[in-house]
Amino acid sequence: MNPSQQRAFLSFQDHFEQLRHNRLFEWSVVAVIIFSALLAGAKTYDIPVSVSRTMVWLDYAITLFFLIEISIRFLGERRKRDFLKSGWNVFDTLIVIASLVPIEDSELAFVGRLLRIFRVLRMVSIIPELRHLLNSLLKALPQLSYVALMMFIIVYIFAAVGTSLFADINETLWGDIAVAMLTLFRVMTFEDWTDVMYETMAVYPLSWVFYLLFIFLNTFAFLNMLIGIVVNVMEQERQEAQQQLHKNDPTLHDVLHELQALKELVRQQTK
Repeated sequence: MNPSQQRAFLSFQDHFEQLRHNRLFEWSVVAVIIFSALLAGAKTYDIPVSVSRTMVWLDYAITLFFLIEISIRFLGERRKRDFLKSGWNVFDTLIVIASLVPIEDSELAFVGRLLRIFRVLRMVSIIPELRHLLNSLLKALPQLSYVALMMFIIVYIFAAVGTSLFADINETLWGDIAVAMLTLFRVMTFEDWTDVMYETMAVYPLSWVFYLLFIFLNTFAFLNMLIGIVVNVMEQERQEAQQQLHKNDPTLHDVLHELQALKELVRQQTK
């Protein structure tokens, strides 16, 4: 490649790079994803044949749009081999490629419809805030697993106690430990849990202690602990992002810090 061809190629790549970071282009992708989700939902209704044919062509147009969009993102990448190093790019590429497979009239038509429904998940890869939220949730999973294990232990213990005490009252709800755990899950989600409690209170008047103690432990204590872990991880992610921003552009970080201080000052003066 001679120098003039190389300059032309770089100019061509710059156009694609600018386009992939253009806000209008990003919001256009979001709009098409939302329209794709509405189209997938509309297919669940009884619709006229003519409308159904139109929806098929619209689906083809959406697939073509996504193919062009992923191609623009790939061509706008400075180092092409780095494109697939991002898990989100791999996910988007797989969804687009799977949507190109013509399986509507085959035995895999159901799989094809599912893959088109999963195109809605591309919203996560497009919107940075959703990516941040999902990344924080994934990083919190190791800590969440221990809390979830503790919740399971508490449910198991209470289910064993409930089976011993209340099996003779209502075998449908307390007949064995598996059914008792489902009943306690119903209590934990507050789904008509008072009906379950009043039924046992008719025989054991103090059985309300059993339910209130279980609700306090699982629904209030451990569930709030799960939420606290996720919020803590998100705060750590935000602080790491600010530190990275300070390393990349210390001046910009100082400006943001001053704006935050000014915002706090205005808030105190308005009180």
